[in-house]
Amino acid sequence: MTSELLEKARKYEESCLEYIDDKDRPAYHLTGGVGWINDPNGFSLYKGEYHLFFQYHPYSIKWGPMHWGHVKTEDFVRWERLPIAMAPDSPFDGKGCFSGSAVEMPDGRQMLMYTGVTEVASGANINLQIQQQCVAFGDGTEYTKYEGNPVITSDDLPSDGMVTDFRDPKVWKEGDTYYCAVSNNSSEDSGVILLYESRDGIHWKYVTVLEANRGQYGRMWECPDFFELDGKHVLIVSPMKMRPAGLEFHAGYGTIALIGGYDPETHKFIRENVQSVDYGIDFYAAQTLEAKDGRRIMIAWMQNWTTIQCEFEDHFYFGQMTLPRELWIENGRMYQRPVRELENYRSAGTVYRNIFVHEEMSLPQVRGRCLDMTVRVKPVSGKKYSWFRINFADDGEYYTSIIYDASSNHVRLDRSRCGFPYDIVNVREFPVSCCDGEIELRILLDRYSVELFVNGGEQAATMLVYTDPSADSVTFAADSEVLIDIEKFDLEFEWMK
Repeated sequence: MTSELLEKARKYEESCLEYIDDKDRPAYHLTGGVGWINDPNGFSLYKGEYHLFFQYHPYSIKWGPMHWGHVKTEDFVRWERLPIAMAPDSPFDGKGCFSGSAVEMPDGRQMLMYTGVTEVASGANINLQIQQQCVAFGDGTEYTKYEGNPVITSDDLPSDGMVTDFRDPKVWKEGDTYYCAVSNNSSEDSGVILLYESRDGIHWKYVTVLEANRGQYGRMWECPDFFELDGKHVLIVSPMKMRPAGLEFHAGYGTIALIGGYDPETHKFIRENVQSVDYGIDFYAAQTLEAKDGRRIMIAWMQNWTTIQCEFEDHFYFGQMTLPRELWIENGRMYQRPVRELENYRSAGTVYRNIFVHEEMSLPQVRGRCLDMTVRVKPVSGKKYSWFRINFADDGEYYTSIIYDASSNHVRLDRSRCGFPYDIVNVREFPVSCCDGEIELRILLDRYSVELFVNGGEQAATMLVYTDPSADSVTFAADSEVLIDIEKFDLEFEWMK
């Protein structure tokens, strides 16, 4: 039975969708129906369809009591909106239905596992928000919360676990056993990922610490995701309060991948390598699923907690998701590329080969704010160059830049001149592995964002772009002559016709 709070949220969203024009949204990046979104939740395959839920506050573009929004897709590009799945309408989640995941059960139901937040008095007029793990069951549209929630409580924590930092369960099934990885903070203020197991999804038992931060990468680790990929195991987490380490890890809120092995007997992760997942500013809380064809697909919140006050003017929504990405392991690193389904939306292809670039220049038909463009740069025979630059979303006054520094093998993504009205970090620089000044840059532009993939997906960097969508010029420049190849495609969607 639908609660009054859930019914109210559904009706409100439906009424807003009647007057919101799709032309006011990004072309191919998912937003909420209206209002605020953050973490992707429950990214999963259910009855042959791909479902995505997300943290949702429909009533304003500010963070508020968390609901679960809901969409589904067949191709990871076009999304169908479904009724809001959950509202904070129960004693065990009255302060919010926080992040979680989903899995299909043998009886045909879909189980949602999430963090329910309640508030308890702690003396001296202080209230504590207690985080516990809850479940709901449904048919892909309607969901019923388990009456016995929460299913994992503070009683199931290790002795040094913090009940106020205990969230974001990622559930999966191996054989006849369910497992879930849950974020927790220890009394030493260092993040750990706890592992639990269950035979029915309701009765859970603590197993072990799957992996611990060890004081190396931020503090609390949020939004864990654990999976096997190309013979390795990968643990993705989003650390809070990261400190910088060279150009691999930046300060603030980040997302990292720990790559290694896994001992199924002891349930211990064996760390071999750690890397940033995305080197841009706006990427957090990634989740993955295994597609029907075996690909591992990842999606993330295209935002950053330190920039949430930076709103687009006159927008009815705040927050969007990245384009889903395919993952694989190569040379001990996790690579990523845009889902191949995006290519079905390409049109108006333009190709240039061996174009000489030196002073600032543009090329006919190479412009736009909704495009998929790959630029390959190489030095002219026998000559070296120091830097190469692409300016895009350019109106003559405001623009965003991608700069490759050939002398240091660094790439810099810079939106300082995009019209961003806030004095915060607007530049990210990261190392790349290039040979003799050759580099490949694949650039996905949407009306309010850029996603950059370097050298076939060895690195990725994501940023919001605040220049008016009418700014669509693209220019190229270098400090001395270079050669470039360009393959550029416009991307077309129904709302554009």
